[in-house]
Amino acid sequence: MGVTETWPATPADYSSGEDVGAAGILRGGGEKTKMGDNVASGDAHSAKNGELQRQLSGRHLNFIAIGGTIGTGFFLGTGTALVKAGPAGCLISYIFVGSILWSVMVCLGEMATYIPTAGAFSAYATRFVDPSLGFAVGWLYWFGWAITYALSLVAAGLIIQYWKPSVNIGIVIAVFWVVFTLVNYLPVGIYGELEMWLSSLKVITIVGFIIFGICVAAGAGQEGVLGFKYWRDPGAFNEHLVTGGIGQFVGFWSVMIQASVSYQGAELVGVGAGEARDPRKTVPQAIRVTYWGIMFLFVATMWLITMVVPSNDPNLLNDSSNASASPLVIAAHRAGVKVLPDIINAVLLTAVLSAANSNVYSGSRILLALAEDGQAPAIFKKTNRHGIPTVAVAATAAFGLLGFLNLSSDGGKVFNWLLNISGVAGLTTWASTCLSHMGFLRALKAQGIPRSDLPYVSQFQPYTAIYGLFFNVLIMLTQGFTVFIDWNTSDFFAAYISLILFAVLWAGHKLWHRQPRVNPATADLVRGRYDLHEERAAADGVV
Repeated sequence: MGVTETWPATPADYSSGEDVGAAGILRGGGEKTKMGDNVASGDAHSAKNGELQRQLSGRHLNFIAIGGTIGTGFFLGTGTALVKAGPAGCLISYIFVGSILWSVMVCLGEMATYIPTAGAFSAYATRFVDPSLGFAVGWLYWFGWAITYALSLVAAGLIIQYWKPSVNIGIVIAVFWVVFTLVNYLPVGIYGELEMWLSSLKVITIVGFIIFGICVAAGAGQEGVLGFKYWRDPGAFNEHLVTGGIGQFVGFWSVMIQASVSYQGAELVGVGAGEARDPRKTVPQAIRVTYWGIMFLFVATMWLITMVVPSNDPNLLNDSSNASASPLVIAAHRAGVKVLPDIINAVLLTAVLSAANSNVYSGSRILLALAEDGQAPAIFKKTNRHGIPTVAVAATAAFGLLGFLNLSSDGGKVFNWLLNISGVAGLTTWASTCLSHMGFLRALKAQGIPRSDLPYVSQFQPYTAIYGLFFNVLIMLTQGFTVFIDWNTSDFFAAYISLILFAVLWAGHKLWHRQPRVNPATADLVRGRYDLHEERAAADGVV
């Protein structure tokens, strides 16, 4: 067993000129190992102190994020979006929200390449803005992914009922809960490979639909050449809830809120940064590929849907949770292709199973980060010899059992309320990421570290962060605005319970601990930093 000693995590320790090599590598516990320890003893020390292992490649990070983003909301939700806003309003909404996502991703990129840590969002908010903000964001984000795990299991049962209506959803929930909980106890490299293949099926399907949509729009279907026919009739913009220009704007804004939920999951590349190999190279590349890949798939698919499916098609109002509600299937029916529904339903199944896989992974890493910052019980820091946070995985997976609430009507109401919390949790995370980046820039300036020293430098800062923060907060505050048009008290609390919970978490932590906002001059820019010392040690086979 290697001998350890406390390592004072201050910038001065790195500027002393001492070539510490592998011994100067900071881990989550703020310790260094003395020179002379071999690889085996280092691994044992890692397992004892609850450290993650860097086994994820860039492609793993890409597909973890894509798998968490492209789910049933994308395959099914685009239909209701088309009904609300019309083809032009729908397309503009998705592009605009994509620009907000871009601001979040580049802010995340600068921080995650300099300090790659699991559960990045709560950790950065705690370090650079306010510990109470990190506490509230972390716990809300964890709960969002934990409850989404339950949603994914329920959705899997509904999709299987498309082929066999007599199947008991409870059995499906139980089987998949066991499978994907166990998968998350495998070494993270195996998890990354599995997620890559599951996500690949979704990407292949979307690319196939893009090719199919182009052919149908060009006249390959039984309706002849379509082009932009449906943009002219029934029209480019639809009215929603009210009439006139205001009604068209309401439709546009409703879809923008829906699009922001659909894009959530792209930020998971930051969650995996703490387990990425050579994060200086893999994380920036993963962020670029993930963002542009998701943007292309979302916008191209939405654009073609608006061309091949009219916004007044009655099948778009189908509230089913299987393939029959998908605009991709509706487009196939209108074109005279009969085999596609079964294919799309199979892809939907892989989509929700991939999402379930990502839900447990991301939730457990957020819980680990909270524990490392002293904002969750220390037991959640415990890992096995493969670097898997065993207790955090178990706690996150346990929430998947809430899916059984959906088997009864009364329990279903509770379940839907819980899902409303998860929908806004992603927006609070996006907003806090932009705010954390602003604090990160202030800390760099106060401690005399030029941005040019960062492994990844984005453009137009801090204006990009300000842009993302403003619109994320605006969408959060207005995401339930339709209840004010047609007032319903229950719907109001269902829409805003997540913001109420966030405020309670923040205020409760602030009143209990009374910690001040972070001083940029003393902000922690060292702990967990992946620098040239670690690259050298990794090259020598020490880490």
